[in-house]
Amino acid sequence: MKTFSLLTLAFWLITVLLGHAAGLNPNQIDLNAILQWPSVQHWLGTDDLGRDILARVIRGVEVSFLVTVVVTAVTMTVGLSIGLVAGYQGGKLDAVLMQVTNIFLAFPGMLLAIAFAAVLGAGINNLILALCLTGWVTYARLSRGQALALRQRLHVLAAESLGASSVRVMALHILPMLISILLVEAAYSMASVMIAEASLSFLGLGIQAPHASWGAMLRDAVRFMLVAPHYVLSVGVCMMSLILAINLGGDVLRDKLDVRSEVRG
Repeated sequence: MKTFSLLTLAFWLITVLLGHAAGLNPNQIDLNAILQWPSVQHWLGTDDLGRDILARVIRGVEVSFLVTVVVTAVTMTVGLSIGLVAGYQGGKLDAVLMQVTNIFLAFPGMLLAIAFAAVLGAGINNLILALCLTGWVTYARLSRGQALALRQRLHVLAAESLGASSVRVMALHILPMLISILLVEAAYSMASVMIAEASLSFLGLGIQAPHASWGAMLRDAVRFMLVAPHYVLSVGVCMMSLILAINLGGDVLRDKLDVRSEVRG
């Protein structure tokens, strides 16, 4: 499992780098090569405009990596900040912040992202913003629950008794103990963000043509499933392999960091 995850992630990272070095053109149209099957010239075949599917898949994974990394970094930072402050400070501030969090949790995350994307408009910047607006709540709830428990630890009480400020206590005595849990959550969230990005692009609310996106490619491919099954299979298998590798990587990271025993302790 660990080997498969590492090899798959390494494969896609190397593929993206080689794609840049080779100067692939995913938008090059060839009307004489429409929906061709895989061949020596086109390893994964061509799409309905004669564009090379491999080149578009490589560009699609690059876009997915970009969106996933940015959204995960932003949502984890925002959610951690809100949850840490709410859990440590408690009182009315905790109640207000958690009420806001509960409002976001009351709506299905994907539907809320669709609503935000529809209001903001299509495009990669609005797509990232829509996913960030809905993705922070999980980190906030997780951070808040752990902060509530950790603020009663002896080393935290000792720091407070020595006159340490709230910011110093949260940054130096509570935050380091949350890192491992948040890293595991981030690993799983990356797969969810990647699926959400593809879903929004599939619905026409994400990456727009002519830019390549796995979701948009799947949307175009399903129309030709009977006459050119290689199109949808190529994109689907590539997407599945990457998401599976990320999820398995999260399992490996969880076991490596032994989060469950840390929470119990």
